[in-house]
Amino acid sequence: MTPAGIPANGAAMSDQDFKSDFLRTLQARGYIHQITHPAELDAAADAGVVTGYIGFDATAPSLHVGSLIQIMMLRRLQQAGGKPIVLMGGGTTKVGDPTGKDASRPQLTDETIQANIASIKTVFEKFLTFGDGPTDAILLDNEAWLSTYGYVEFLREYGTHFTINRMLAFDSVKLRLEREQPMTFLEFNYMLMQSVDFLEL
Repeated sequence: MTPAGIPANGAAMSDQDFKSDFLRTLQARGYIHQITHPAELDAAADAGVVTGYIGFDATAPSLHVGSLIQIMMLRRLQQAGGKPIVLMGGGTTKVGDPTGKDASRPQLTDETIQANIASIKTVFEKFLTFGDGPTDAILLDNEAWLSTYGYVEFLREYGTHFTINRMLAFDSVKLRLEREQPMTFLEFNYMLMQSVDFLEL
């Protein structure tokens, strides 16, 4: 879907096009900018419990106000009968998201990252119900799986699925290079780690 709300086929997508409460609510509140396979997603959301996740790196003890949009999407998912996963980036925080940055993020200690995660969790508890029920939210830390890989194993398992050509085309990389600002090899790996999160979840 384009920013004007018109999908690639040119047909306008209005609120009544969605059957699921979740997507109808997101559409009505202006949350949807782009959507992949809207009919399939709507059918899945309408059929029963849908699980969704959003990731947050633990670069500070709290979140930026802009994170409220993502938090509210998880809340709307839970209110519509879905199961939200809050994915804390204990592993990805060690690398640092290069998106929108002119320089590398400062490296944090493991202790600082874990303290930030504990602090940030209190923010989510104000908006989501956590527990063991089918629609209760859960909090996961990608450090749990990212830390299990050896370097060569990680490269062989996942590096073969990414081309340098494609990675250089991402705005987070391209803009740094165009501005002749340095980008570390560490940061360059961030998108691979995010992809492993998606595969894991």
